[in-house]
Amino acid sequence: MITTDKVTQDQPEEAATTAAPADGRRTPKQRRLVALLAAAVLAYGLDLGSKLLVVSRLEGREPVGILGRTLTFQVIRNSGAAFSMGEAFTAVFTAIAVAVVVVIVRVARKLRSLPWALALGLLLGGALGNLTDRLFRSPGVFRGHVVDFISVEHFAVFNLADSAIVCGGILAVLLSFLGRALDGTSPKDPG
Repeated sequence: MITTDKVTQDQPEEAATTAAPADGRRTPKQRRLVALLAAAVLAYGLDLGSKLLVVSRLEGREPVGILGRTLTFQVIRNSGAAFSMGEAFTAVFTAIAVAVVVVIVRVARKLRSLPWALALGLLLGGALGNLTDRLFRSPGVFRGHVVDFISVEHFAVFNLADSAIVCGGILAVLLSFLGRALDGTSPKDPG
């Protein structure tokens, strides 16, 4: 039996890109979704694991110097956003994180670009990491304080979820600046 990836007149393009090849390999769309999920799971897992570790080992202790005072680990409970801004709006930040997760899940269906899959995966993993804190840490659901622990001298205290969000955001801005759309096209592409 010979199979081809060619789209026929009876078969819409979307069906051709999502139908699994006969040899069991993943389609390009499936590979991009796997990349998105892998980036999200990695970012989320590293964030959750690091928070569990630092809370159990460092909470209530003096900061631990990693590179002198330039880089230290210290547990801070943050009810606000970056730089502890908006501490009275914890529920709003929770709603924003939920909205980000929903938008990324919806957009993933239109995804045809591996770099965008990685960017959205990092954003998704980071959003889920901080959302988990907002939902399950004290003082309560939708009001939980995010665990921050990486302290850089003359800068904010942050966590790995924040780092994933920043890296995903930088990649998304770069892709936008380069004119790459979620579907992988560019304004320079013919057609």
